[in-house]
Amino acid sequence: MSKTKRIIIIGGGPAGMEAAGAFNHTDYQVTVLEKEKQIGGKLNTWYKLFPNFKSGTEVKEYLEETLKKGKASVLTNSEVVNISSDKNNHQITLKDGKTLTGEAILIATGFQPFEADRKEEYGYKIYDNVITSVDLERLFSSGKPILTSTGKVPERIGFIHCVGSRDKKSGNLYCSRVCCVTGVKQAIEIKQHLPEAKIFNFYMDLRMYGQDFEELYIEAQQKWGVTFIRGRVSEIGQNIDSTLQLKAEDTLLGRPLKMNFDLIVLLVGMVPTAGAEKLGCSASLEFTSGKFFRVMGKPVQTNESNIPGIFLTGTCKEPLSLQETLTDARAASAKLISYLKEMKED
Repeated sequence: MSKTKRIIIIGGGPAGMEAAGAFNHTDYQVTVLEKEKQIGGKLNTWYKLFPNFKSGTEVKEYLEETLKKGKASVLTNSEVVNISSDKNNHQITLKDGKTLTGEAILIATGFQPFEADRKEEYGYKIYDNVITSVDLERLFSSGKPILTSTGKVPERIGFIHCVGSRDKKSGNLYCSRVCCVTGVKQAIEIKQHLPEAKIFNFYMDLRMYGQDFEELYIEAQQKWGVTFIRGRVSEIGQNIDSTLQLKAEDTLLGRPLKMNFDLIVLLVGMVPTAGAEKLGCSASLEFTSGKFFRVMGKPVQTNESNIPGIFLTGTCKEPLSLQETLTDARAASAKLISYLKEMKED
């Protein structure tokens, strides 16, 4: 009689939770390793999600309930620092020195936001009234009022798209996929909080990939009065009264422009998590030009890595929306189940 096969999921965010729930109907021994003190990943800080403004907390609770229906073990404060493989066995080493072994590994380490202070010309961490989309999301979650550093209710707010994405200077040539619709969603949310505020979105190209995203963009303009300017922002400076001056080129009209704002939001893109490259190198995994984990091939084999038995899911391999991430997690779990069923015993 064959032994119970073991699956180790690295990452307890949306992808890892959804994949673990997909194994509920199997007899496999599933362990989820999460480096933070709680599972949920970015859902712990996202206020509402596009395009229907469902709360991040509600989605996390749903995934947790699905996870509880199975037998998966969840280990928090468990950071993986090394992966070694030998035939059908893979050994995981944690930061505290503990080890686990499994017949299959699913990497779901997610992403981290681009560090906006790398774009010095935008003034993040230099000027108090320049914040990121992550900062704004946390502000929404806190329930605190939207104010400038001087305690003023902002009257003019600017959003800058593609910060750290599609940017040769920062080394990230790829599109982060969700920044445009995040800017639309957050602009609407600000208008809901501050109906009198004037909001301007500066974009390179608007990329509304998903179902209902284009409708949300139209609603932002027609219902909420959000202005969209196709413009390339070159610099942000601070005026003597702590307001901000934005310099850009209107790429539709082909002319320079200057505008003053009380608050500017930088829509930061996705980059691989810290430690992902070191972890991948320990397992001899391959990477994309953007330093995400590389899958075997598209449009097929979109969850297999170059190492048999190590699978990839979610935003550790490319930027994805939450909906795409959850769909990808289910696909990865199906691929992994097929792999284990076909595995020959040593």
